[in-house]
Amino acid sequence: MERIEVAGGARLQGEVTVRGAKNSVLKLMAGCLLAPGHSTLLDVPDILDVRIMAELLRRLGCTVEHDTGAHVVTVDVPDEPGHRADYELVRAMRASISVLGPLVARVGRVDVAMPGGDAIGSRGLDLHVAGLEALGATVHVDHGYLVAQAPRGLTGAEVPLAFPSVGATENLLMAAVLATGTTVLDNAAREPEVVDLAEMLVAMGARIDGIGTGRLVVEGVEGLHPVEHRVVADRVVAGSWAYAAAATGGDVLVRGGRADHLRLPLDKLRAAGADVLADAAGFRVVGPRRAQAVDVATLPYPGFPTDLQPFAVALGAVSLGSAVITENLFESRFRFVDEVARLGADVRVDGHHVLVRGRPRLSGAPVVATDIRAGAALVVAGLVADGVTTVEGAGHVDRGYEDLVGTLAGLGAQVRRSTVDDATGLLAP
Repeated sequence: MERIEVAGGARLQGEVTVRGAKNSVLKLMAGCLLAPGHSTLLDVPDILDVRIMAELLRRLGCTVEHDTGAHVVTVDVPDEPGHRADYELVRAMRASISVLGPLVARVGRVDVAMPGGDAIGSRGLDLHVAGLEALGATVHVDHGYLVAQAPRGLTGAEVPLAFPSVGATENLLMAAVLATGTTVLDNAAREPEVVDLAEMLVAMGARIDGIGTGRLVVEGVEGLHPVEHRVVADRVVAGSWAYAAAATGGDVLVRGGRADHLRLPLDKLRAAGADVLADAAGFRVVGPRRAQAVDVATLPYPGFPTDLQPFAVALGAVSLGSAVITENLFESRFRFVDEVARLGADVRVDGHHVLVRGRPRLSGAPVVATDIRAGAALVVAGLVADGVTTVEGAGHVDRGYEDLVGTLAGLGAQVRRSTVDDATGLLAP
C-alpha cells in the first residue's frame, strides 16, 4: 500500500507541463479499434489508466507500444480483433466500456464485463444500451457481461439522449461511424474530449457534422483508416494545478494548458482573488494571499467540471468567508468531504450541497483517497495544512496524474511517496 506524504506551508512556484487528457486518450485508444492497421497517438500521459487500456487492447489482439519518454502510444489493430473485455481489467477502469461501440460496429459482437472504476456514485449504462438498441443492436446481460450483437451491422437512427453523457456520446459516436445511413445524436455531450474523439474519427475517414454542438449528425461509411493524432491537453490536470496555485498563494505557469477549455473554473479563481494571465505557452495563475470564498455548481461542459469539484472544496476550506459547493452529476462524490474534514476543514454536507466555512489553515492528518481527483485534492489540502498530511491510496492518483509527487517537488513542495510495511505499520521511504 502506497501513500503520499506532504508537508504544509509550501507556496507553489514554477511551471508544469500538461500532457494529453486522460479522459480523451483512453477513448482514442478504443477508437483505434475501428480501423485495421497502425495508429499513433501523440502527447500521451504516462499514467496507470493508459497502461490498463493498453493491456485491454492487447487481449483483444492488438499490438500496443507505449513510449513513455516520447509520450507516444502506437496501436496496431488486426483485421479481426477479439470481442471480449474481461472483468479483471474492466473493474479497474470504467473507461474500458468505451470498447463497446467500436467493437459492435466493427466485428458485430462485444462482451464487456460490467465496469468498475472510481467510487463517485452511480453511473448506469442505460443510455449506452438504449442508443445501441436504437441502432439495431441486441443487448443483454449474461453472467456479469454486457453483450451487444449486430451480426448484420448497425443502421443509422435518431438517438435522443436523456442526459448529455460523455461516455454514451462517445460510444454511440464510435458505433455510428460504421453504421449504414445517418445517425443523429441529440443532446450529445460537448466536452473538449468528445470533440477530440470526433476530430480523430474524421481524420480516419468518418463523416461527422455538428462537432462541438449538442447535435451530432453522422453519415456512416464502409470503413476507416488508421491515423496519427495528437491528444487534446488535459483540462482537469491543468485546472488542478491552477487551483493548487491559488490555494497556496503560489505562482504557477501551466504550460500546455488550454484556458479556453477552463473558462468557468478560471473565472471562479479570478472571483476568489487570483490573477489568471494568458501566456504564449498556456496560462499562469498567481494566487492571492488568501482567497475569497466562491460558490461553485458542477454541470456538463461548458459548466464547472465535476472532476474539479474536490479542488473547489479544498480551496474553500482555507478561503475568507463561506461557500456553497453543489454537485449536480455524481451523488457520491462528496465522500471526499469526510476526508478533508479530518484535516480540520469546516464542512457540512446537505444533500448535493456542501457548505464550506473557510479557516486560515488546516491541520495535517492521515486521510484516504477514494478516487483520482479526491486523492490529488487531498494532497493540495495538505499543502495548506500545518504539519504532515498522509494520503493513502496513491494508486488512485497514479491513474490520472503523471508523477504528481515529482512535479510538486519541482514547485517547491515537501512531498514524498512512502509504503506501509503490513507487518509493522511503519512508514518506509
